[in-house]
Amino acid sequence: MKVHIATAEVGAYPDVVVICGERDFHDGRRDVVTNPTLIVEVLSDSTEAYDRGDKFRYYRSLPSLQAYLLLSQDRIQAELFIRQSDGTWRLSTYQESSESIPLSVIEAELSLAEVYDKVEGISG
Repeated sequence: MKVHIATAEVGAYPDVVVICGERDFHDGRRDVVTNPTLIVEVLSDSTEAYDRGDKFRYYRSLPSLQAYLLLSQDRIQAELFIRQSDGTWRLSTYQESSESIPLSVIEAELSLAEVYDKVEGISG
């Protein structure tokens, strides 16, 4: 699904989108949403700078967005940004396969061992 960011008049294709509650579709389109709760991006050499920079800046303008998770593809590493009540973002980093990422905004947790299971050539 595509995410529409009205403040920037930009559309983006996240790797994973989680929406809590009813989906809000842009212009009645069933493939473009405006209200993600959690967005996950898998970083690659070609997308990392954009995912961390302009794309995250666009995403932050979405009032519904509560969490942004970046996953490295070449090492065990997850970076979770959580929106605080004052509008700032808190970063937590996870780098051990024994760790789980608490995704309280969707009442779940994500095991790094499961995320990176059967992925070859990573360090961690």
